[in-house]
Amino acid sequence: MPSPYRAIFAAPGSRGFSAAGLIGRLPLSMVGVGILTMISELTGRYSLAGALTATLALSAAAIGPQVSRLVDQYGQRHVLRPATLLAVTAVAGLLLCAANDAPDWTLFVFAALAGCVPSVGSMIRARWTAIYRDSPRELHTAYSLESVLDEVCFIFGPIIAIGLSTIWFPEAGPLVAAACLLVGVWWLTAQRATEPAPHPRGEDADRTSALRAPGLQVLVATFVATGAIFGSIDVVTLAFAEEQGHKAAASFILAVWAVGSCLAGIVFGLLHLKGKAERRWVLGICAMAVSMIPLLLAGNLPFLAVALFVSGLAIAPTMITTMALIEAHVPRAKLTEGMTWISTGLAVGVALGSSVAGWVIDAAGAKSGYVVSISAGAAAAAVAFAGYRRLTRPAQGEEPSSHGDDGDSREERDTDRRVA
Repeated sequence: MPSPYRAIFAAPGSRGFSAAGLIGRLPLSMVGVGILTMISELTGRYSLAGALTATLALSAAAIGPQVSRLVDQYGQRHVLRPATLLAVTAVAGLLLCAANDAPDWTLFVFAALAGCVPSVGSMIRARWTAIYRDSPRELHTAYSLESVLDEVCFIFGPIIAIGLSTIWFPEAGPLVAAACLLVGVWWLTAQRATEPAPHPRGEDADRTSALRAPGLQVLVATFVATGAIFGSIDVVTLAFAEEQGHKAAASFILAVWAVGSCLAGIVFGLLHLKGKAERRWVLGICAMAVSMIPLLLAGNLPFLAVALFVSGLAIAPTMITTMALIEAHVPRAKLTEGMTWISTGLAVGVALGSSVAGWVIDAAGAKSGYVVSISAGAAAAAVAFAGYRRLTRPAQGEEPSSHGDDGDSREERDTDRRVA
């Protein structure tokens, strides 16, 4: 491991919560594609599979920030354990209904209840922030590591979920995902020493949502469109691989996509870049949008794998920069909620992208579904450009969580913006 990454693990307890977080967030990449594979295996209906995935994502988008808001107020252990138990129970109900050919509405009920799954990645980033709040360089490296681990999950998660559901039995992928969530969250919440201190809200406390911050609104809106890219590519790639006669290969194609992002994130974490994080963020969003265009030209699986690898190079650096911008625009007492709103934006986008892509596939074939990905990329770039001025304004209200990712102090960043 390169020395900057090794250095951040000098903090006591950091190895333990990072390992627990890796297991706990693995379901992020397994549940959706696992449900897609399960339903397509059992019924052959991609529209139903996409709609169920959309329901799960929308439910998570609605419930997730509220769970994280409670975490900010009461602490991770007191909130995450009951939320996880409810989510795992709901996933079990969904699998039982699917296996016993229950009415479709029962599948949607349990998919909606499963949306209370906590944002484990946000919990881990909150712990890193508590440790390295006053060390911007180390915090940048920690965020880079977390983005790399996210991509590791997206490399192995789909492979595990699709492989289990196609080779073992259809319900195996989501079942293993639920088990990983339960183990990861229990292990994480058992580590009390590194748990961020809660911020109980008194009678005169600010009870407004972190989403009131204009900068966070821009980030979330952009990531709705970005999530549509992710959701559509998952569905379309699975269907395209099936059309090519190699459905199980979809997991490896999606893994190649994640490998590109993982490698870019590792390199990005070694850099200490100067200049405006906002500009790097807009460039990253635009790079993702442009990289969607070659997907429509894919005529076979090898070409698709190469195109997705190149597309993945823009993902992790953009996500890392996004987390730094959240710290610049969200008060410390609402940091976990603020990070979760990004996941919420992605979840809403995944719901829209997977659902629309499922309809397009059923109507016009798999390859046409990549039009959804291209359209989502264009929308993300448009929103990023439209909201750029909001991002460059100083955050209002409470003291933001930390410094910017370029190491400048809050005062220096504000002075730069006034001069500009």
